[in-house]
Amino acid sequence: MSLPVRLASAAMVVVLLTSTDSALTVQPSSTPEHTFSISAKRYAFSPNRIEVIEGDLVRIDLRSEDIAHSLTIDGYRIAKRVESGQPVVLEFRAERAGTFPFYCNLQIDDGCRRMRGELVVKPRRVSTPASRD
Repeated sequence: MSLPVRLASAAMVVVLLTSTDSALTVQPSSTPEHTFSISAKRYAFSPNRIEVIEGDLVRIDLRSEDIAHSLTIDGYRIAKRVESGQPVVLEFRAERAGTFPFYCNLQIDDGCRRMRGELVVKPRRVSTPASRD
């Protein structure tokens, strides 16, 4: 392909991209996002239960107020360690409905094994059009 033809092709692409606003517009997601602040302290999570709807984007701001802990959700293959005074953020999409236990998987102290909670993902209801009988 000759240089003039390549330049003309590139110019056409630029014109197309700049002349169609809708092609470049990013539509906001209609999927709800939920942010939870969970603290780990004295061998407990607070809160120790979170509920979302299937398909929701989940954000967990995790902090420890004493020693290092972790938040592990086997059903979502999540394991995140948090140090005291150094919060961390976990984000994931709740793609499967069900009840998923979470726990601290560290062995620093016997109390860590008692740290339990649960993620409850409720099924998304699919609305069906009313019948016209």
